[in-house]
Amino acid sequence: MNSAITTCEHPNPLVSAGRREGMIERGDGVISSHEGDQGMKKDGQLKSSSSSHLAYGILDIPPWYLCIFLGIQHFLTALGGLVAIPLILAKDLCLQHDPLTQSYLISTIFFVSGICTLLQVFLGIRLPILQGGTFAFLGPSLAMLSLPTWKCPEWTLNASQVNTSSPEFTEEWQKRIRELQGAVLVASCVQMLVGFSGLIGFLMRFIGPLTIAPTISLMALPLFDSAGDNAGIHWGIAATTIFLIVLFSQYLKNIAVPVPVYGREKKSHTSKFYLFQIFPVLLGLCISWLLCFVLTVTDALPSAPTAYGYLARTDTKGSVLSQAPWFRFPYPGQWGLPTVSPAGVFGIIAAVISSMVESIGDYHACARLVGAPPPPKHAINRGIGIEGLGCLLAGAWGTGNGTTSYSENVGALGITRVGSRMVIVAAGCVLLLMGIFGKIGAAFATIPTPVIGGMFLVMFGVITAVGISNLQYVDLNSSRNLFIFGFSIFCGLAIPNWVNKNPERLRTGILQLDQVIQVLLTTGMFVGGFLGFLLDNTIPGSLEERGLLAWNQVQEESEETTKALEVYGLPWGISTRFCTSSCAQYLPFWPREGKVGVRHLSLCPADSEEGPRSTADTRM
Repeated sequence: MNSAITTCEHPNPLVSAGRREGMIERGDGVISSHEGDQGMKKDGQLKSSSSSHLAYGILDIPPWYLCIFLGIQHFLTALGGLVAIPLILAKDLCLQHDPLTQSYLISTIFFVSGICTLLQVFLGIRLPILQGGTFAFLGPSLAMLSLPTWKCPEWTLNASQVNTSSPEFTEEWQKRIRELQGAVLVASCVQMLVGFSGLIGFLMRFIGPLTIAPTISLMALPLFDSAGDNAGIHWGIAATTIFLIVLFSQYLKNIAVPVPVYGREKKSHTSKFYLFQIFPVLLGLCISWLLCFVLTVTDALPSAPTAYGYLARTDTKGSVLSQAPWFRFPYPGQWGLPTVSPAGVFGIIAAVISSMVESIGDYHACARLVGAPPPPKHAINRGIGIEGLGCLLAGAWGTGNGTTSYSENVGALGITRVGSRMVIVAAGCVLLLMGIFGKIGAAFATIPTPVIGGMFLVMFGVITAVGISNLQYVDLNSSRNLFIFGFSIFCGLAIPNWVNKNPERLRTGILQLDQVIQVLLTTGMFVGGFLGFLLDNTIPGSLEERGLLAWNQVQEESEETTKALEVYGLPWGISTRFCTSSCAQYLPFWPREGKVGVRHLSLCPADSEEGPRSTADTRM
């Protein structure tokens, strides 16, 4: 198997010099390193010119120590979202006074996210995208848990009456998470069907920015109540957390911090590192946490459980660290056999649809940042299918949530300029280890409540803004578009609020149907997204006005070139080993034949003896 191979110096002189020295200090201050020719792809693979702005492209393999360091960085970038989901669900699962079980949920979501990340990188879209829990599932999950059947008993809300080791209490929270597990398991099968069958391409013809914008915005807007309650435990601590995160992420993001670096030629010296730009949430959270510890030690915070600000103390959950095991291996069915109800299933299916649409946007954004061609249809189908498989694993393990691609880590690729998927493989391994190391989850479960509330307010605001940013594709001078978006958002807030206050008005006499209707109509994301979808596809408007022209243009730029097959082809020769199979070519998620612009021999063994072909008839 031969191909035309070209090797040359990296277009960036800093990178070329760094390869000779062993350490790169790029112009933007972010540190990375190369050793010898490790920056070039192995086996003579071509480096794309579109990745010339990167220290490492998607097919490059950085040194192992750099992979570990950057993998830990990706873990820390996703940390806020991963920890937030179990903590938000804790109250409705009757676990607000059981931090030890919260730590188990945090460890489980770490572990499953690691598995899903490795599956996505090796068998899914094959882009360097981290997988983790999704806020899209929170709306329908909280709506389902607010049904009269699943509301927590009064005694679970009183810390003095809760015995966390009693079988009665254990059954109270486990039966709720088992219900979430069942809903996620069934909905994940729908996502796998949509992905692996190629149906997602058909659905995207009708889903445009005016559907996506209200859907993503309403993921976070209805959670203002939860965030406000947590922050209201002590507004001073919450405001400090918000101030620090905003300070680091917006005002100090371009400030470089000198750090010691060791190189082969320059030996020990200092270099610049944009610490505040990369870790704003983590730094803000840790400093606020330390402040709460100091106020606790000095007794500046009240010690009476009923006093205002008591839950800002760090010793209210201090026993968790001593109780948590050093190592704990999460396993499928650890909370018992999942149960299924129609209400939960339909709600989570609505969340799955919005999660799929968001992930497709992440795929294209990630491809641009790492210098890869736009993902072809078979890669998108495979990515969505593997995300469905990830949700299936999340349901089996019992995270109380699903999995999706993490937009925050896509943004981190643009900051670090390292697009190698081996870094994300390292991040997946870090997540697996953090999920097994029980003390890590226990440590995050002891974060004071107002610190969590401040972090939530910032994160939910960003998610809302991300949803609104999808309107950049539409004509905002059009009264049609303004009406659709405004009406969808307002109804997505008003209708769930009314249904929550008047659930008896929607009773049909059939309990299961009543629950389905209540869950769907109290999920603002579903209400707003459905109205946006309906109005956008029925009110007359041109493709350009609706934003579909610019939206779909990105999809059409995906051409099956040799580079695309390099990036998105299946690993270990799977796609070429079975390339002669007529059945495989008809699978929507299987790599297609590509166009090769240089003299190239076929990767199929049957064709390898035919000799070189002309440019026109050469195919993979």
